[in-house]
Amino acid sequence: MKKTDLMTMTAAMMFAASGYVNADTPANTDKPVIGKQEIRIKNKKLTPEALWAMGRIGSSSVSPDGKQIAYTVSYYSVKENKSHTVIYVMNADGTNNLLLTHTADSEVEPTWIKGGSKIAFLTAASGSMQIWEMNPDGSERKQLSSYEGGIEGFKFSPDESKVLFISQVKYGQRTSDIYPDLDKASGKVINDLMYKHWDEWVENIPHPFVASFDGNQVGTATDILKGEPYESPMKPFGGIEQLAWSNDSKQIAYTCRKKTGLEYSVSTDSDIYLYNTEAGETRNLCKEDATDKNLGYDTNPKFSPDGKSIAWQSMERDGYESDRNRLCHGPEKWRKDLCNRSFPVGCRRLLLGSRWKNIVFRRRMARYQYGSQHQPERRSKAAY
Repeated sequence: MKKTDLMTMTAAMMFAASGYVNADTPANTDKPVIGKQEIRIKNKKLTPEALWAMGRIGSSSVSPDGKQIAYTVSYYSVKENKSHTVIYVMNADGTNNLLLTHTADSEVEPTWIKGGSKIAFLTAASGSMQIWEMNPDGSERKQLSSYEGGIEGFKFSPDESKVLFISQVKYGQRTSDIYPDLDKASGKVINDLMYKHWDEWVENIPHPFVASFDGNQVGTATDILKGEPYESPMKPFGGIEQLAWSNDSKQIAYTCRKKTGLEYSVSTDSDIYLYNTEAGETRNLCKEDATDKNLGYDTNPKFSPDGKSIAWQSMERDGYESDRNRLCHGPEKWRKDLCNRSFPVGCRRLLLGSRWKNIVFRRRMARYQYGSQHQPERRSKAAY
């Protein structure tokens, strides 16, 4: 993995925090465009108003040649009680920071495709969140998907012949399903857990879909979990990082906790599953060995560059949401490697070196984020 890749978020954070915005004037729209605000500090006090005036860095993506970085910044309006996410592109050395979003519609999840000649992204400009593409300068925007229900996250396969995306599907029965003559009833019939996540009624759950892509349009999609009452990625915070493509574009590793009701409510036992896009078959990589149960959270799989191994984050005990994240590595027999027990802080985000002899991960207290002494670490595979 190039050093440029490792410094992506560092560079993006620095320039987002600097508040630099291209001088182009946003296009006229019917909706107010929420953009960069002046941060005012009075009497050396950091107020809520000052915090809300700051932009928040989001996702980022490095161009294939390592020379440019596309990233997002979210701005907020207390008056409007809304946010607006925009896409920037800048050179890897921090120069030529260019704002690409000039409308009131948020644009998120920038991803370089077609050898770096295009940037794919999500926007609701057509009415619902869909995949679009544009040139790196923001021109020639084109809608690629038209999936009913919208898309929440996506990943193109390495050969770009397919796209993996997340969309919501109906979960459980509504009152009108049980009592068709009460089609206007707002009450809910609750007879099992898990019916609510904090302030959200669980009426829809995310499922992963895979579809063909011919370079111009996203084709018909297949629900990987069709007919299954499980969520992937997992609520409430999981996203596209919980799914990964294999190097040959034939398999998808995904995170899922295949439990329902009371068992789902009290358990954190999620697993890493491997789905074959050609055969339509699924394997549970965490439960193939009867002696290795992997009882805690298993999340965020990553394939090694040679495609022979998968690494993921794992918590040891079932029922504990805040256990330390251990680094697990699975070769062909998908064994679990717990050699990082000596590390004082668990791994937060996993990155695999381009030669796979290096495993790189970020500490929870990475210096560039929180000002602590800990820095991103590089560990050789041999050291494990």
